[in-house]
Amino acid sequence: MGDAAADARDAELAELRAELADQLTLAAEKELQLERYAADLRETFKQERSRAQELRDSYVATVRALANAVEARDAYTGKHAERVAAYGLAIARAAGLKLADDPQVEFGFLLHDIGKVAVPDAILFKPEPLNPGERTLMEQHPVVGWEILRDVDFLGQAKVVVRSHHERWDGKGYPDGLGGEDIPVAARIFAVADTLDALTTDRPYRPSRSFDEARVIVEEATGTQFDPAAAAAFAQVPDAELLRIAEEHR
Repeated sequence: MGDAAADARDAELAELRAELADQLTLAAEKELQLERYAADLRETFKQERSRAQELRDSYVATVRALANAVEARDAYTGKHAERVAAYGLAIARAAGLKLADDPQVEFGFLLHDIGKVAVPDAILFKPEPLNPGERTLMEQHPVVGWEILRDVDFLGQAKVVVRSHHERWDGKGYPDGLGGEDIPVAARIFAVADTLDALTTDRPYRPSRSFDEARVIVEEATGTQFDPAAAAAFAQVPDAELLRIAEEHR
């Protein structure tokens, strides 16, 4: 009787060991399967990230091509769009704004004057002051630019900059007469950068001014033309950085 009981226990233990071994084998197989799934997911993620980067690079190339096409009409501005974009991002970083890392904002800075493709050369390059009719036509270029880009989905924030980059803090700008904080913050930053570049580059009717002179002019127009916070951020950008940007984008 004792031997029979012992045999039964041994058989039961053997069965349990076999079942445990099966469970361990199954667990090992599942772990291996999970590792394969994880490897597949990692590879898929790498491929998606690579495709996303390729898409972003394509966007950047397209935007720069558009900006260069606009600037090709005016030999005097040179790489104005690239300089003003770099100045704008430097000011945004000095202000501690996250928009400095938003590629759509940079796209807006680069494409700000795309609406000028609709402005006749006779007006765009007129050496004398514009008459009222010509001025009205010129001041429509932000709206024209916004309409050109309106259906381009990946340029969401960029379109805001294009439309509002000539608004003034005191509400006397165009095309919508926005004032104060109603003006998109990226456009407020851009307004300072745009004026900086206009002042510090040669024009047919005047030589360029120094960064020190530009700083004085921006300070004098703070609270009227410019957002005080944007002007204060500009004041924090060192001359060395401004000079580097100017040299890199001649």
